[in-house]
Amino acid sequence: MNFQQLRIIRETLKRNFNLTEVANALYTSQSGVSKHIKDLEDELGVELFVRRGKRLLGLTEPGKELAQIVERILLDAANIKRLADQFAKSDRGEITIATTHTQARYALPSAIAAFRKEFPNVHLVLQQGSPKEIAAMLNDGTADIGIATEALDEASDLVSFPYYSWHHAVIVPKGHALESVTPLTLEKIAEWPVVTYHEGFTGRPAIDATFAKAGLAPDIVMVALDADVIKTYVEVGLGIGIVASMAYNEERDTDLRLLDSKHLFPKTTSRIALRRGRFLRGFAYRFIELCAPDLTEKVVKAATEASADANA
Repeated sequence: MNFQQLRIIRETLKRNFNLTEVANALYTSQSGVSKHIKDLEDELGVELFVRRGKRLLGLTEPGKELAQIVERILLDAANIKRLADQFAKSDRGEITIATTHTQARYALPSAIAAFRKEFPNVHLVLQQGSPKEIAAMLNDGTADIGIATEALDEASDLVSFPYYSWHHAVIVPKGHALESVTPLTLEKIAEWPVVTYHEGFTGRPAIDATFAKAGLAPDIVMVALDADVIKTYVEVGLGIGIVASMAYNEERDTDLRLLDSKHLFPKTTSRIALRRGRFLRGFAYRFIELCAPDLTEKVVKAATEASADANA
């Protein structure tokens, strides 16, 4: 048994049993992948995969058990390397933050600037994606820290912490009729075409639930992944916008107006998430603390360890 065989097992699951994709991902040949799998099965004396001819269809029961062990072994092997780097090069290395456009654009700039000043020799990678993609990046080790509003508190292999809370807000072109409506109501909003977030991004489920609860079906004429695009199309008159309130900047968005709508939409919380069992370098904990001062290394470690014990 060797690490390459274990990597092949993990990658086979990740690539939905497509051995051509596994070979490409691991820079080897498909025949080499097949041989490694067969050698491991021969060594263990059990079949790990359900087959139809030469095609892999899924995992056998022993394969399902082994897959969990493989994941733990490879995670711990990576942890050993990060542990060594922590003591040998404590102020050097790389940190990957996976997040959405909204967080990268509006929530993280000050924390990232402070981090770069404190750790000039650490290479910071900012990966943007959907909340589900962020969870996947944490699970497969592509990212160290994930930040998003959706999905991160639902994944069993992740532990997440509240980062900050915010509300959705209504934005309209300067001079719009809704500026004079006080207090603003959902019924009045529903009279106008709406531009807002794509499903699954930046609290969109909360927007839909709010209107549904009131028995309303707003005319959503366009959806986008980020607030900058939404604001652009509100400016040109496509509709009124519903965005995260922090996306509006009075000095920059001079052709738009932010309407008081806190009373209409529920509070939404963005979260910071980590892969359970993953060893983090000291500067990764420091980045979390720069985002949320209450989330010190001690607090994060204690919560992570408690979560690991509860899921053991």
